[in-house]
Amino acid sequence: MKKVLKIGLTIIVVILFVWGFLTLYVEMEGADRQSHFGDANAISKAFVVYDADPFYNLDEQVCESFAKGLTAKGWYVKVMTVPAARNLDTNQFNLYVFCANTYNWSPDWAITRFIKKHSNIYGKNVAAITLGAGSTKRSMGILENLIKEKGGNLIESETYWLWRPNDPSQSKESNVNVAKNMAEKYGEIVAEKIATSK
Repeated sequence: MKKVLKIGLTIIVVILFVWGFLTLYVEMEGADRQSHFGDANAISKAFVVYDADPFYNLDEQVCESFAKGLTAKGWYVKVMTVPAARNLDTNQFNLYVFCANTYNWSPDWAITRFIKKHSNIYGKNVAAITLGAGSTKRSMGILENLIKEKGGNLIESETYWLWRPNDPSQSKESNVNVAKNMAEKYGEIVAEKIATSK
């Protein structure tokens, strides 16, 4: 009995150690990257920030697809990772978009720290994107509440998944491609919503 208990405790310790290591690894800030979409002289400008996932780049693909949706409506968009965006003057933008990966049922630390310390979104239009392998409801709620606590005007919030089908009616299509198409449409919807609210 003692041997079984010892083996069980050893397995638990190993699992917790691996879980902790992976959490620290995925929560580290990713690369310094940025891309630009649309005409820099456009009246409407948006800023999209995310923290690059070390295993998959669904975040980057979704953010760039969202940007393409905005540019289809005449916007200029900067898509940046947290390290690239940290020293950027964001007061020039009409829309702020925060894209958070979900780790341990919560939005990633880099995005939450960025919102808390480096963003001035009080009274500004904000859209949220929550990504995850499948379960993102809790993470989405935390991200939305943080934006509201900072005084942001949360106009839309969406979730996209890596493994769980984003659209069950397109189950034969690549789930990543479905997410990208949905994100592009989401960008158009957000642009239209802002245009009609002026």
